[in-house]
Amino acid sequence: METFFIRAFQLIMSLSLLVIIHEGGHFLFSRIFKVRVEKFYIFFNPWFSLFKFKPKNSDTEYGIGWVPLGGYVKIAGMIDESMDTDQMNQPVQPWEFRAKPAWQRLLIMVGGVLMNFLLALFIYSMILFTWGDSYIPLQNMTHGMKFNEQAHQIGFRDGDILLRADEIKLDRFGVDMLRNIADARTVTVLRNNQEKEVYMPEISLLDIAKGDPIFVSQLIPNVVDSVIPNGAFAKLGIQKGDSLIAINGKEINSWNSFVENLADFKTEGELKKSNGAKFDMIYSRAGQRDTISVMTDSNFKVGASPLIPDYKAFTRTFNFFESFPAGAELGVNTLKGYVNDMKYVFSKEGAKSVGGFGTIGSIFPAEWDWYRFWNMTAFLSIILAFMNILPIPALDGGHVLFLLYEIVARRKPSDKFMERAQVVGMFLLFALLIWANINDVIRFLF
Repeated sequence: METFFIRAFQLIMSLSLLVIIHEGGHFLFSRIFKVRVEKFYIFFNPWFSLFKFKPKNSDTEYGIGWVPLGGYVKIAGMIDESMDTDQMNQPVQPWEFRAKPAWQRLLIMVGGVLMNFLLALFIYSMILFTWGDSYIPLQNMTHGMKFNEQAHQIGFRDGDILLRADEIKLDRFGVDMLRNIADARTVTVLRNNQEKEVYMPEISLLDIAKGDPIFVSQLIPNVVDSVIPNGAFAKLGIQKGDSLIAINGKEINSWNSFVENLADFKTEGELKKSNGAKFDMIYSRAGQRDTISVMTDSNFKVGASPLIPDYKAFTRTFNFFESFPAGAELGVNTLKGYVNDMKYVFSKEGAKSVGGFGTIGSIFPAEWDWYRFWNMTAFLSIILAFMNILPIPALDGGHVLFLLYEIVARRKPSDKFMERAQVVGMFLLFALLIWANINDVIRFLF
């Protein structure tokens, strides 16, 4: 329960910041062009508000709604999610949105997206300034990678050290590495001190990402580092430095394989409503092998942890001025990767992977970590900027599309058309929101 509240608080804090910045962009350009803003709300407030106030001599009411699905600014003389069509039937006033030239209205509409993107670049810059950029180069991972069965069929072997995807150097573990592997025709690996080429079939990043176990992960040697007193291994005399050789006659070459076998036992045990699993294991100590029978606890744990390789990390630090171009580059690359991956959403598997607030909340750490919090906030700001600029009615991008039409055709779409487009857009958005959160519920239950 504590984990839930920590993640929920991070999600609300992050979304609140993003909403304030996004709506603040619309507000800023509205005020620059002397357009009246009637309301500025964090979250939506159907029927009532949690808090609201209107400063003296101000045209704007500020408030906090009770439905945490975003936020809004109500701009005078504009058809928006408030669907206030009565105002549109009145004579045009000079302080209204509709009274301004198309280019000013265009800047008002892109203001939110622009501010979200600039916020992401700023956060990435401050992350680099504060923590630097630290990672373990793939070439330093001398034990290589652990691959799943799909990767084995393609031609990868456990222990391969990833070098290049076509001519692109594979430098660090992460989604960019997976994307480059999926897009490559050949992947070059170092195997037994020799470079080998693995020829890639037609495969998508989604095909790679949905693998269970994962397509590729860091290989953890099958060596025990520590045992928990009174755990299954401790009771059998397993010690630090012992190597795990085989389970039920099946050879294992890494701690990854050992964990995968325990996961299989757990699945079988759950089906049988078992309180654990029993298996025969061969282990080695100082070159001598022995066989023991292991009984896991009710959580299918053996009470031991592996010897994690102490690879040398590379760290690059940035001074205050260096951090801004580096942060901008990181933000732009993140946007490019996200845009590239959007094509998978329109596939059958991609549609199933769409998530709602549960999915978003789960990407925040279970313990408070400022580094990860700011990383996720920057990434969500990129997503919010991109999603809002899509040419869908009810989103900023829909308004931008109609404004561009007006600039080119030199005539406005009718108010009736804009009202209908707004309704259609809101219907599509609510349908997507419902679908995403249904996916969350299905994943939770099954």
